[in-house]
Amino acid sequence: MKISGFTIVRNAVINDYPVVEAIQSILPVVDEMLVSIGNSDDATEELIRSIGSPKLRIVHSVWDPTLRKGGEVLAVETTKAFQQIAPDADWAFYIQADEVVPEQDHAAIRAAAQRHLHDKTVQGLLFKYLHFYGTFDYVGDSRRWYGHEVRIIRNDKAITSFKDAQGFRMNGEKLRVKPANAFVYHYGWVKNPAQMMQKMKHINQLWHGDLPPEQQPWATAEAFTFDEYDSLEKFTGPHPRVMLGRIARLNWQVAIDVTKKRFSLKNRLLYWIEKATGKRLFEFKNYKLI
Repeated sequence: MKISGFTIVRNAVINDYPVVEAIQSILPVVDEMLVSIGNSDDATEELIRSIGSPKLRIVHSVWDPTLRKGGEVLAVETTKAFQQIAPDADWAFYIQADEVVPEQDHAAIRAAAQRHLHDKTVQGLLFKYLHFYGTFDYVGDSRRWYGHEVRIIRNDKAITSFKDAQGFRMNGEKLRVKPANAFVYHYGWVKNPAQMMQKMKHINQLWHGDLPPEQQPWATAEAFTFDEYDSLEKFTGPHPRVMLGRIARLNWQVAIDVTKKRFSLKNRLLYWIEKATGKRLFEFKNYKLI
């Protein structure tokens, strides 16, 4: 069984993406790691090369500046990267530049991939998600945060990235998947307030690039306030080892009150049902669990 990892990244230094940690977190699981580096204005390539793994394979891409709505360019670039993984790979493991897989889940991931290797009805493996917010101490626990997503897919080039690269499709259909029995930790909302605002302004060019600069979201703001959440809870578990250095460098504080809930009546009811039963009713699913 061969698993090829792949990711896309651009301006990783400017936006302080934990892409090195993301790649390192799946290196023990994959047999090769393809990194597609977009045309960057910083030392992204030097950062990636500093990983120094023989599994690493770097390719280059120029992002289409006309794709400036809905994050479409992210899906286009993800599909381009997927097309370049090793042709003899059985599975492709996609990791985004702000996602990290905890090391305690490595064995379960390999086991799931091996278990479903010869069952071609299984087109992908589904991961559970934790979304950190503000600092490394809080995670989103509401419906606003997607709880599962597909991150391992068959090496079938009919599969393409979907919308803003959150998930995948095959010939326009959702993938049929089995659980990976593993987590992805999403750290995209953990940065110091000034850095977070800089990232938001940059990323919003991929969603609202047709708007004049003065009409862009957060056009005049200098720091992100981290108050746009509906519900958070305290995270009490360990972080992946690859993140410990970044966590030690934390140099900001964010005031979070986990007792504050900002829900509509409907979402408040659904939230408490989920807390009581563990079931998220009426959730959109970007996949077909089989």
